[in-house]
Amino acid sequence: MSSNRITVRIPDTLTTRLRSRSKARGTTESDLVREALESYLGNDAGERSAYELAEEAGVIGAADKQPKDLSTNRRHFEGFGKRK
Repeated sequence: MSSNRITVRIPDTLTTRLRSRSKARGTTESDLVREALESYLGNDAGERSAYELAEEAGVIGAADKQPKDLSTNRRHFEGFGKRK
């Protein structure tokens, strides 16, 4: 695996948190930063999850004033998918 080195300036408080977390996990600070970057940056460009696409389309939370268990309670499925 080829790797590149970058330099990033961070506040003292963040340095302290990074060192503490890396010691607690028994890993290097570099490994922890790489893991955080992978998590933050997510998938490769153009590859978004279904949730991210739905959120972007504005359909998350679009069913206002509906039962909280709409997607899980079987009684809400009566007649679903049947032609009228």
